[in-house]
Amino acid sequence: MTLQLGAIAPDFEAETTAGKIRFHEWAQGSWVVLFSHPKDFTPVCTTELGEVARLHGEFAKRQVKVAGLSVDGLGDHHSWAEDIYETQGQQLNFPLIADPDEAIARGYEMIHELTDPKITVRTVYVIAPDHRIALTLTYPPSVGRNFDELLRVIDALQMTHGAQLATPVNWQPGEDLIIAPSVSAEQAKERFPDGWREVKPYLRYVKSGQVSAGQT
Repeated sequence: MTLQLGAIAPDFEAETTAGKIRFHEWAQGSWVVLFSHPKDFTPVCTTELGEVARLHGEFAKRQVKVAGLSVDGLGDHHSWAEDIYETQGQQLNFPLIADPDEAIARGYEMIHELTDPKITVRTVYVIAPDHRIALTLTYPPSVGRNFDELLRVIDALQMTHGAQLATPVNWQPGEDLIIAPSVSAEQAKERFPDGWREVKPYLRYVKSGQVSAGQT
């Protein structure tokens, strides 16, 4: 069954470069980024893992835990971590999951039979604190992932999660939000007593300063 948005992310136990984890227990109510790699010692993913390690503070201040996954074994993971430090100047500071039997990759639909059934595709899952999938992204092997964009999306998700709000095109933190059409004018008056800017009855902007992250 397809892992759609809103589905519970599958739980699992696995060996990682940071020790053995049970995924839901490890998440502990945090936001999580789980991203996969075709295999160890691949050039694009080497740069990506280094970048995620560099952005550790950015993820931490958003209370986001990060875990990578590759279908290679733990020994290769540790050797790859040495290469990442040598080439990217960053120590691996998040778990890299070993999945040699592909059980996790298949459970998360990271195997793309039309690309290569032997390797994982480069998938990103953002998982909310209730373990539900909030975002999925799949990149082709030739395109490096944009983690600045991923941070922007996480900011948007955290701002709107559990709220009847949305972010407009190219939204950046601090910019106006959109009130969902499902919120009536009367409800909007209660939630946003300082008012909003109405362009159309279905397009209403509210200042982000009037909204707490995840306001319901």
